[in-house]
Amino acid sequence: MAKFYGIIGYSVTEETSPGVWTESITERNYYGDVIRNTRRWQPGEGLNDNLTINNIISIVADPFAYQHFHAIRYIKWMGASWKIDNIEVQRPRLILTIGGVYNGPQT
Repeated sequence: MAKFYGIIGYSVTEETSPGVWTESITERNYYGDVIRNTRRWQPGEGLNDNLTINNIISIVADPFAYQHFHAIRYIKWMGASWKIDNIEVQRPRLILTIGGVYNGPQT
């Protein structure tokens, strides 16, 4: 089983001024294991197919991860940012299923 150390991005809502809430990205580093390492080409609407990886990464979670697991947006792995499709809580770990490339806001 391969080891993982990398960044996970959270979209956290903060009150910037009274009554005004904005989303900001918070990145944190985690250790874990790569449980499954697969990829597939998914036909897209354009000329080229879309690359989707179906990897499962198990991270050792801290209290912040447990409180904000619903806000996890992406994981940085193998030089790219990937969106998280599914999160399973299995204390003391979070099991993350990775999907396609993440194109949203980052820090």
